[in-house]
Amino acid sequence: MRKSLAAVAGLAAAGLMLAGCSGSSGEGNGGGSADQVEVFTWWAAGSEKIGLDALVGVFNTQYPDIEFINAAVAGGAGSNAKAALASRLEAGDPPDSFQAHAGAELTDYIEAGQLQDLSGFFADESLADVFPASLIDRITVDGKIYSVPSNIHRANVTWVNTELLDAAGIDPTKAPADIDAWLADLEKVKKSGVGSPLSLGTEWTQMQLFETVLLADLGADGYSGLWDGSTSWDDAGVTTAIGHYGDLLEYVNSDFAGLDWDAATQILIDGAAAYNVMGDWAEAAFVQAGWTYGTEYTTWASAGTEGTFDFLADSFTLPVGAPHEEAAHDWLRTVSSAEGQQAFNQAKGSIPARTDADPADYGAYQQTAIESWTTDTVVSSLAHGAAAKISWSTDISSAIGRFGTDKDAASLQSALVAAATKALG
Repeated sequence: MRKSLAAVAGLAAAGLMLAGCSGSSGEGNGGGSADQVEVFTWWAAGSEKIGLDALVGVFNTQYPDIEFINAAVAGGAGSNAKAALASRLEAGDPPDSFQAHAGAELTDYIEAGQLQDLSGFFADESLADVFPASLIDRITVDGKIYSVPSNIHRANVTWVNTELLDAAGIDPTKAPADIDAWLADLEKVKKSGVGSPLSLGTEWTQMQLFETVLLADLGADGYSGLWDGSTSWDDAGVTTAIGHYGDLLEYVNSDFAGLDWDAATQILIDGAAAYNVMGDWAEAAFVQAGWTYGTEYTTWASAGTEGTFDFLADSFTLPVGAPHEEAAHDWLRTVSSAEGQQAFNQAKGSIPARTDADPADYGAYQQTAIESWTTDTVVSSLAHGAAAKISWSTDISSAIGRFGTDKDAASLQSALVAAATKALG
């Protein structure tokens, strides 16, 4: 999911951006009518595109005189889009708005002077009245706000095939108390005849699984301390987490390195895996499969993380030099509106960032997430840009990817220490 901007910029230069865009006006990205808005995302397929289409539908209703230009770039779970975006921003050719994960992922853009301060927009739209203070705090950098959240996602979710757990004699509704208890259950599932009880995918999905293990073994405070230096990466708890993560890899599908998240989730839906750790965008895949929450599948906070909400949020920005700035403001108004957030989140499986949403408007899984968001301890996701800036998470992702091949725990921990030293100084 993450590659360094320098490493992937060549992909964009090779024409990746043009191949991935749709709906071009044919007049150049900075030209065309003032009554248009070009929005850049990586939501080009599946449930993500369904969510975007629902949001665009609301925008078209609210602003029928503005043409929406879909500049989505497919592939690489967002890395292709980030490469294309980096190329455009460096060339002074920004879209009117682009998708990013709220939080630390925006650091590099902010430091490069590529984003406009949206604090005035928040004040004009009274968003502090409808977004929780904890969320405002997490998207504020040096007193300024640079993005508008469209949703809240949870990363520490384990999706469960209830039939397979029942067959193994395991209560599918009860989360294991810790990683050791989960490993014991994985062994039971394997002995029941499931060759790969835990489905897994490419590097960013590995990083997401790893962060949930860190969270389980360090606790919320210890995990959060990794990102400000108060918890050292050579801490004994990190050593334990690396060991547990290596143990979990003994139960995953052998082709994990080549699968994106949706293919890994499909393994569970196909009945070839009992568990999948994935963010709650996976909810849409189960709905599309015709499964019923609490019957064919259920969820729980990943083993050992009950009471903690591993947070990330999709958000939209206003780049410096946006060619259609007022139209971009209108797009951000739709993104932050009650109607826009309801349409988007009902389709995508996430929950609204707004506090005035009615839980009854959402499905059974989303209702559990809404409750957890308001009551649990909130921490920031590593794999999805909330905890660490892009360059740091890229280094972590590379180290975890190598560990998937060499299983060298000491080398992984050394690489994690070096990455933190580089990032924090």
